[in-house]
Amino acid sequence: MLNRRTLRIKIMQSLFSFEQCKEANYQLALDQLEDFFQPDLNSMEVQDKELFKKQRKLSKNTIEKYFHSGATPKTEDNAVNKAVADAISVYNNRVAKDFSFFKNNMISEVEKLNDHYRSILNLFIQFADLALEDKKVNYSTFTLLPWIVAFRENAELFGKNSKSTVTWVGHSAQLKDWFVSIIKPDEEFQKFLKIESPNFEDQRNIIKHIFRKLIIGKTAINDFFEQEDIRWAEDKEIIKSLVDKTLKSLTEENKIIQLEKISLDWLDDKDFMENLFEKTIALDTAHKELIANNTKNWEVDRLPLTDRITLEMAIAELINYHNIPVKVSINEYIELSKHYSTPKSSQFINGILDVIAKELITLGAVKKSGRGLIDNK
Repeated sequence: MLNRRTLRIKIMQSLFSFEQCKEANYQLALDQLEDFFQPDLNSMEVQDKELFKKQRKLSKNTIEKYFHSGATPKTEDNAVNKAVADAISVYNNRVAKDFSFFKNNMISEVEKLNDHYRSILNLFIQFADLALEDKKVNYSTFTLLPWIVAFRENAELFGKNSKSTVTWVGHSAQLKDWFVSIIKPDEEFQKFLKIESPNFEDQRNIIKHIFRKLIIGKTAINDFFEQEDIRWAEDKEIIKSLVDKTLKSLTEENKIIQLEKISLDWLDDKDFMENLFEKTIALDTAHKELIANNTKNWEVDRLPLTDRITLEMAIAELINYHNIPVKVSINEYIELSKHYSTPKSSQFINGILDVIAKELITLGAVKKSGRGLIDNK
């Protein structure tokens, strides 16, 4: 099951990528100006190289002023003014496209978790089918495992009414290779096949072993998921929890599995992600200055990007989410900094956020409402 920390991680990752693209777009704008004021080597006219040099320098200074102040400074050179305006327009268009992409991609990445979850459940069926094709070995103790039978019979997962689009079509050769090189020769798997009448404990142990050691362990199967999903290192823990709960849902008395939901209220979680992503990007100058004013001996632009994003996300959450306690928000971003920033970042984030939260409360920017949220000082 998704929790808000997982959602914050996905938002932070998307904001990080978005900020990197903004920096790349800025460099492209500078390159565009550099190219604009280069001599035309194909022209028959005399080229004024000194003038071009001055225009390149002036246009660069002009666009840098724009990115620092937000206002487009005008120069006495109309060619420079036009070139800068064009470069800014192209920059803004690229940023707008990146904003839309990362906002949508962030949601897609979370929805992809459900695909990974179901694809792993499907993988048990695929291996059982391959075992049935092998007439030289009796795999019945494996193919008739209660979990595999339950997966086959689950209408929500693979039945006519299933909404799942997850299949392994097109991977038959790979599946066979995994079965032959990973599943079949495994010592624990071979020991299990030799048990004439395995009890429920034996059956539960082997299904857990196949999942934890052979599918998401240090094998080519796990490598496959890693190559398919650049976020697999973080996503795997969520998938592991979902599959573990699914396997535990089947008992000796009740041979039915209970599929896990990625989210209890996906619309609410989706709204949380989209809003926090947008609110962080749209954080006004006054709130960003709180970071600058409280980071002694540091310029905001020189902060590690992960630290700056963490602080901006925290401020956006403190002032926009009235039902989340201040202490909860602060603790969440301290935890994020422990895993995704420098070793000393958590202490740094802790100290800065504590001061900023108090300032925001004093200014009346933090307004909490609801049971247990009135006193957040």
